Amino acid sequence: MTDPGDYPVAIIGSGNIGTDLMIKIRRSDGPLRVAAMVGIDPNSDGLARATRLGVPTTAGGVDGLLAMPEFADIKLVFDATSAGAHRANWAKLAPTGVRMLDLTPAAIGPYCVPVVNVEECLDAPNLNMVTCGGQATVPIVAAVSEAGIVSYAEMVSSISARSAGPGTRANIDEFTETTSAALQTVGGAQRGKAVMILNPADPPIMMRNTVYCLVPDSGGDPDPGAIESSILDMVDRVSAYVPGYRLEQRVQFETFTADAPLYIPETGKFTGTRVTVMLEVTGAAHYLPAYAGNLDIMTSAAKATAERIAVHETEKLGVAR
Repeated sequence: MTDPGDYPVAIIGSGNIGTDLMIKIRRSDGPLRVAAMVGIDPNSDGLARATRLGVPTTAGGVDGLLAMPEFADIKLVFDATSAGAHRANWAKLAPTGVRMLDLTPAAIGPYCVPVVNVEECLDAPNLNMVTCGGQATVPIVAAVSEAGIVSYAEMVSSISARSAGPGTRANIDEFTETTSAALQTVGGAQRGKAVMILNPADPPIMMRNTVYCLVPDSGGDPDPGAIESSILDMVDRVSAYVPGYRLEQRVQFETFTADAPLYIPETGKFTGTRVTVMLEVTGAAHYLPAYAGNLDIMTSAAKATAERIAVHETEKLGVAR
């Protein structure tokens, strides 16, 4: 029987995200262990690296994973493919009872942003890790929501075009839909909007995110001090598992009064406080360049979530015994 402290996982997708995730897990002290890596391109760098590291591999996709003898011990599967592929992968893996962490914006399972709601997601069979922009900005919206009502939240995520592979480009529509929904369901905003920009600048830019939150004065005057304190605490908590996550500058506040309201198209006049937060995410450069913070934050969040699930399942096993 597998030792509860040894938590075997498989990775579907041998591209940039899957390979970076494999390296991150290999560099950590556990409890995760990459027991299999699956791709569809037998010549991919990810499968080649996995083979050199002694990780069992197959280029047969999910069908190949199901045929591997190692699959009998797998407790969790990371899906680092695309939204469309994940739907097909889940249809094949769900009957086996194996857990899945979805790094695509397919949004089949509940949204998980580990620093905000991982404790609510520990027993879900299929968890969705939202998007890179969601992992970067939902925590900020949640932090503002702790100190006041967020009637509207908007995020603008700008990433280097070089860090946007085929999967990212194919999922841009899903990115905006999934991120917008997570700003509300996880972040606590009443309404949300997401915008993604692929910046072709050379040299490549770091991942940058701008978050706008409207905090109405209907429930009393918003407290900028409390809001800023909540945001700073959240940034520290995210940077614990994404070291390159930081504020670019101090939190900005702008007040709109009844005499000088903010006019919002299709909504009307707003009175209250607009909170603006500017973030930068630098990648750890384990496999990807430092400018690919958008990919790094996804693999870091997925790894942190899986580690918490592994501990949770070990604790449940101990209680059962």
